[in-house]
Amino acid sequence: MAITSANQLELLQTAEAVAREKMIDPALVIEAMEESLARAAKSRYGSEMDIRVKIDRKTGRATFTRVRTVVEDEELENYQAEMTVEQAKQYMADPNVGDQFIEEVPPVEMGRIAAQSAKQVILQKVREAERDRQYEEFKDRAGTIINGLVKREEYGNVIVDVGAGEAILRRNEKIGRESYRPNDRIRCYIKDVRREPRGPQIFLSRTAPEFMAELFKMEVPEIYDGIIEIKAVARDPGSRAKIAVVSYDNSIDPVGACVGMRGSRVQAVVNELQGEKIDIIPWNEDVPTFLVNALQPAEVSKVVLDEDAERIEVVVPEEQLSLAIGRRGQNVRLASQLTGLDIDIMTEEEESQRRQAEFEQRTKLFMDTLDLDEFFAQLLVSEGFTNLEEVAYVDRDELLVIDGVDEDTAEELQARARDYLDEQNRLALENARALGAEDSLVDFEGLTPQMIEALAKDGVKTLEDFATCADWELAGGWTTVDGERVKDDGLLEPYDVSLEEAQNLVMTARIMLGWVDPAELEQDEPEDDAEAETEEAGA
Repeated sequence: MAITSANQLELLQTAEAVAREKMIDPALVIEAMEESLARAAKSRYGSEMDIRVKIDRKTGRATFTRVRTVVEDEELENYQAEMTVEQAKQYMADPNVGDQFIEEVPPVEMGRIAAQSAKQVILQKVREAERDRQYEEFKDRAGTIINGLVKREEYGNVIVDVGAGEAILRRNEKIGRESYRPNDRIRCYIKDVRREPRGPQIFLSRTAPEFMAELFKMEVPEIYDGIIEIKAVARDPGSRAKIAVVSYDNSIDPVGACVGMRGSRVQAVVNELQGEKIDIIPWNEDVPTFLVNALQPAEVSKVVLDEDAERIEVVVPEEQLSLAIGRRGQNVRLASQLTGLDIDIMTEEEESQRRQAEFEQRTKLFMDTLDLDEFFAQLLVSEGFTNLEEVAYVDRDELLVIDGVDEDTAEELQARARDYLDEQNRLALENARALGAEDSLVDFEGLTPQMIEALAKDGVKTLEDFATCADWELAGGWTTVDGERVKDDGLLEPYDVSLEEAQNLVMTARIMLGWVDPAELEQDEPEDDAEAETEEAGA
């Protein structure tokens, strides 16, 4: 094939035909043709030459040029594509490093092999352009619902025709045991769009909680308009789901709006989800109230929230226990996903037994340590005293309100408590020093003798050792492993040291050791405050 006037226009016609068929820019096809022609020319003139081809967008004429770049003498490596300043003076008036000398060369005669190579280059470029177009079209559609036609099923995965490409609905993203035949219409949620070497990969889902949220947005105009907001969704795909909604218009009931007239709106979503039962729950800023709603239809007697551990205890009547837990724990599991809290459910009887056990444990503590009879110890527990520190250091007036406690009795109680605590502190310090605790740690303000003993048992014996500890190692915390929250015990957690207190203690130790400059911390704080003020102003 020769690039002559007879087939110049054919280049443009071919480019337009390919671009129209693949729905890509004709300029990309022409650029691919230019590259393929340049590659064929290099095989004719020499691979080291810098041969470039330019196709006129109007006439189709292909111009072949050879480019040589002016470089420093010591940088000259490719004599076919580069030349020195002295060499360039033969072709240019005043050459400088970086200048290019361009001369036109005769068009090439393309043999069968060169023509086949050019064809492969064009096809490759067209495929890349087509993949880029597909990726650009779908990357911004992630997080939306798409309708498609089932093309085939491979090993449980469904290949879906979505118009401008193919998408995949994996086996674990299908609801229950649903199956599809070719040409079935399917509605899915675009979970992810990735650019990969083999082309853009579009991953679909019918089990994602966001799929249900998007379906409600389509069925409930108030959600689409932003009057009602979906705050959380929890699903057991194909079986049951809970969705929390809130209304920003007091005149609109969010639950009623989502249910619709005679359940028409929610029923449309249920039908799409293969009969999945849906509990629509009013969202509430108050976490215990929200949890009570989330555990519907079970009735809750009492809720105890532990914000630090992100756990919550729920007390229900005996007859409501099975309903609150649900079949195979489904109800409480969905409520936990909805609220983001770990939920412990117990009956009223179990809660009463636990409170009784705590009462007896504290009573025994006061009897053994303060040498009190059972009745008097029970009086202290009934008044809310839980440990010796409270008795020893509480304002004496709080002891005097207890029946039978006068000034002398209160003074004696506090003296006994302090003597006992002092003795425990002395023994703890002795044990800590025996374990190797050094004065730098013992004298560090903020640590009690019991804390020092606990640290020494774990190998933390100097202030340097303490300064290398992480705050969570001291205060404890929670981590998520395989989707479940796992407790990390802290060295000082038994002594009620919070994460913030642990941070302050460790930072103080680092400052004392000279590892951290307090002036730098003071400089950082105003910047943080300024950022916070900026964010508040923007909000």
